[in-house]
Amino acid sequence: MNDIAFKRHRRLRSSASMRALVRENYLRADDFIYPMFVIEGEGIKNEVPSMPGVYQVSLDLLLDEVKEVYDLGIKAIMFFGVITAKDEIGTGAYIDDGIVQKATRLVKKEFPDLLIVADTCLCEYTSHGHCGVIHENDVDNDESLKLLAKTAVSQAKAGADIIAPSNMMDGFVAVIRHALDEAGFTHIPIMSYAVKYASAFYGPFRDAADSAPQFGDRKTYQMDPSNRLEALREAQSDIEEGADFIMVKPALSFLDIIRDVRNHVQTPVVAYNVSGEYAMVKAAAQNGWIDEKSVVLEMLTSMKRAGADIILTYFAKDVAKWLKEEN
Repeated sequence: MNDIAFKRHRRLRSSASMRALVRENYLRADDFIYPMFVIEGEGIKNEVPSMPGVYQVSLDLLLDEVKEVYDLGIKAIMFFGVITAKDEIGTGAYIDDGIVQKATRLVKKEFPDLLIVADTCLCEYTSHGHCGVIHENDVDNDESLKLLAKTAVSQAKAGADIIAPSNMMDGFVAVIRHALDEAGFTHIPIMSYAVKYASAFYGPFRDAADSAPQFGDRKTYQMDPSNRLEALREAQSDIEEGADFIMVKPALSFLDIIRDVRNHVQTPVVAYNVSGEYAMVKAAAQNGWIDEKSVVLEMLTSMKRAGADIILTYFAKDVAKWLKEEN
């Protein structure tokens, strides 16, 4: 066949060592942010039924959970609060002794070099489950911004290293940046949920955080999954307003959007591998339909290949353990 011209691509796949030599994308524990649900009470470690291996943990048990994450080499965690006493304006989000504020102070004291990312939203704390103040059966954008700014400052005072607003109100980055600067937190970066779609993949999270909307949906402030160019407009405006990171959520169904964003921005890009994506893999693995490790590594690598610098994922501990075993 020497007279037929064709390429010998298999030369670079001939052995495990050869494949490793030319590999373009790697997963590392440093790539991950691990989400954690902190619940009021004592002695509580509730496994989320739709998210095997993910727990709601009370403050008295939190340090043991965080130590496991820390010892695996994961450098960042994100806190979500789970409370019972909710109200119309989400007071629990921004009071100084809120559950996330308490968790932040506790963990920073014991693990000062662990990055704490604070989810900055109201939905976990409002009685109606929406991400802002309700006025005439709709979320009032500008009134909500005032409370989101208070939440961000409260979280920064508690010791949060990164503020991550997820509410999708217009102008949320600008208002939060201004509030942080006015309060003396000019050094605290903002990880904007800039490109957050109104996705069907959030169901298990809403069980874990008890944050499902009590009426209607979030389609007036989260993005239409059919839209692509809108993502670039959202990302660009947030950068102009002061965002230091740009997040795309969800990740798996929006790999094209991650690549688009990566091609258009110079800030770090974060992919949120959301609860529904996690739950699907766990369910299939428990039924013996897939090899969980292989699928998870392939899935998360696809997010890195698409352009994500950082991955927020409930698989962080599992992958960190697998990577340690390989080394």
